[in-house]
Order: sequence, then C-alpha cells, then structure tokens
Amino acid sequence: MKKLLLSLLLLAATTTGTFAQKTKLKTKGAAATAAAMQGQRWSAAKAHAWYRQHPWLSGANFTPSTAVNQLEMWQADTFDPATIDKELGWAESIGFNTMRVFLHSLAWQQDPQGFKKRVGDYLAIADKHHIQTMLVFFDDCWDEHPKPGKQPSPKPGIHNSGWVQDPGDPASRDSATFVKLKPYVQDVLRSFANDKRILLWDLYNEPGNKGEGNASLPLLRNVFAWAREVNPSQPLSAGLWNWGLVELNTFQALNSDVMTYHNYDDVPAHERVIELLKTHGRPMICTEYMARPRNSRFVNIFPLLKKNNIGAINWGLVDGKTNTKYQWDVPIADGGEPSEWFHEVFRKDGTPYHQDEADLIRKTNGK
Repeated sequence: MKKLLLSLLLLAATTTGTFAQKTKLKTKGAAATAAAMQGQRWSAAKAHAWYRQHPWLSGANFTPSTAVNQLEMWQADTFDPATIDKELGWAESIGFNTMRVFLHSLAWQQDPQGFKKRVGDYLAIADKHHIQTMLVFFDDCWDEHPKPGKQPSPKPGIHNSGWVQDPGDPASRDSATFVKLKPYVQDVLRSFANDKRILLWDLYNEPGNKGEGNASLPLLRNVFAWAREVNPSQPLSAGLWNWGLVELNTFQALNSDVMTYHNYDDVPAHERVIELLKTHGRPMICTEYMARPRNSRFVNIFPLLKKNNIGAINWGLVDGKTNTKYQWDVPIADGGEPSEWFHEVFRKDGTPYHQDEADLIRKTNGK
C-alpha cells in the first residue's frame, strides 16, 4: 500500500495545475509526443461539458456469453446478434446505460468492411436498449499470441482462459507492426467519429500488463497520435491500472481527455485513489471494478462511485465462455460452481446472481 500511495502521489504531483504542462517524461520520445499533442487534448472545461450531457454512467464490460474472447465476438462466423440483443436487454432492465466492449485488430484485418458492419450492427442493438458503448482498441491482457479463425473452447474453471491480447507479443513492441495497426485504428475511428452511440474511445487496455512494462509505451504513444489525427467527436482515454508503472501512468494521465481507471480494491483503498485522481480536475470513469472475494462489491463500491459522480463500469455482465465468474488465480479444476462468483451480474438464463444486487443497481440507477 505504501508503494501504491507513493506512486499515486507522484502521479498527482506531476499532473496538477500548470505544473503538468512542465512535466518531463522519462523517455525523450514520450515527452516529444506529449508536447506535440498537448494542444489537441480536450480542455478540462470541454471534458466537463461533455460529461454533463450524459446521465450518470453505469454499466459493465460486455462480451456475450457465447464468445470466449474478442475474436469470437467479432468474427463473421461467430458474431451473435441474438445473444447480444437478449443480454443487453437484461442490462437495460436494471438501468445500465453504458457498455465497455473490446475490439480486435485481427478481425478487422480479415475483412475491414464486414468488421465495421458488425460493429454498426452491435451499436444498433445497444442503442435500441438505450445503451452507449465505450470501444477498446488494444489490450495487453492474457494470451500473447492471438490467432484468427476458430477460437479455443474455454478451459473448465479458469478465468478468461481464451482471452487474447491485441496485437499481442512481440507485435505490441515491434514498431514494424505499427504500419498495419495505424490503418485499422484510423479506419474504425473515421467510420464512427461522429456516432453518438459511441460514448468514448478507450485506446489501450492495461498497457504494460503481462510483464510488458514500458515496452508498451511506443504503441501507447502512437495510438494516441493516430487518434488525434482523426480527431473524433468522442473523447479519448486509456485507463490507469498499475500504479507502479509511473511512465505509462504519466503519459496516460497527461493525454486522456477523461480520466479512466481500474480498481478492484475495497472502499478505503478505492477512496484514496479517487481523492488523488480528483487532482486532475477532469471527469472520472472507473472502467473496471467489482471482484466480490476482494470486497469490491456492488453494495459498497457502486454507491461510492455514484456519490462521487464517477462512472461505474464493472467487469462482466453474464456468466459465459469467458469464465470470469472464477477468480484470477484460483482455478476450479472440474469447472464447478465457485463458492462466490468473482465477476458477472446475471446467470445464463437471465436471473441475477444475487437478486439484492440487481435491486440495488436498479434502485441506484433510478429504474
């Protein structure tokens, strides 16, 4: 905890007031990119004006229960609009108005037009249920070697056993691959740059995960630069998640229009993060939280975020092939029921895992 607070205090100190504009990032390339992009970043006033246009944001990270990962969600053979429609209906029933959804560059590379059509089909379904979407481009989590085509079946009892990185390793740290990634990012952004069904672009999920550390910094810098070239009407962000990654955190904080972050801790630890991130003076959205065995629960964290007017996007909506009802590092070999679900709100049949949680969410959302 001392390391957490020290890193947060350093981050807060380097991003408060006019001092933020003078901060020198530790890598020359990061400093040059940040300086070049500083004028294009939304002002805090613009970010707050945007935030006030929306009701309080609440929702979940969404993958349909029939998809083991992002590729199975978006590839033509396994795209499942019927399940998406059904499950977003359950989200609507408890007042959720926001979903965070991961894209994948390999699905675009297979068929750019078909991929974008499926994204549009998803957005139409979400809009029917009065849900806006945060779309995520890159991701450093889980399997480092994504492959297009048929995806693996989930491994019984193992959390996110089929989830894949984007673009993966070593692609995420190989500048030669950026030549293929820039057209993907900019094509998708230009196609939906003024689409009101999209709330926000989350450019990179948990950069530096899986031991990548600062090796992810070049791609992080580039995806922000590519997005700023397009200049979509929606804000850009990349969520802070590991307070020990100071260079990555500094770049994310200095270049995000809206502050997004992940926190799976209990109330006291989460409150400390909130107070320190408030020093940025920008709207805040917690884009990942809620891990019941860690005491990050709907009953304590959901009201805390509402009280502070911070968007609340928990991990997981429906128990499915991602297996995220199981804990990160606590596999259940036979794939049986865990003593307490880690994530997810609904069972496969649409009944809530805990009715009292669903009632709380619905009431807090004024539903």
